[in-house]
Amino acid sequence: MTLVLRTTNHHVERPPVLPAVPAGSDPLVQLQFETQPPSGPGATRCLSHPPELSLRGIPAMCSACRARRDWLLINHGRNVWVRCRCSNQWLEPEISRADFDAMIAIPDGTTYPSVEQGLAALGFDGAFAGAYLE
Repeated sequence: MTLVLRTTNHHVERPPVLPAVPAGSDPLVQLQFETQPPSGPGATRCLSHPPELSLRGIPAMCSACRARRDWLLINHGRNVWVRCRCSNQWLEPEISRADFDAMIAIPDGTTYPSVEQGLAALGFDGAFAGAYLE
């Protein structure tokens, strides 16, 4: 799953495409490659964070809709973005990849074919703008 992040502040370039398994390889190796969760520099991981998010003791708030909770944290490489239900997102330098890894309780999750489909399935595509889900 490759992520093209859309931020409200600046343009982020598309990450490099990961190489695919050679076409003439063993079918079992191909199947093993296809069933593994995405990993490496091109992998994108998302984590739902329903409670308030406090950064250096200050609660995070969406600049577009003023929401104070129900976030989606998106990790790509060493960067972490915070996304609101209204589809506003921003790069958060206060959350490191190590902090993101510490918040993940379940290592296995759902894999989506594209970032857009994942955001729509999780409800962070703007459809639930202004609604808090519990």
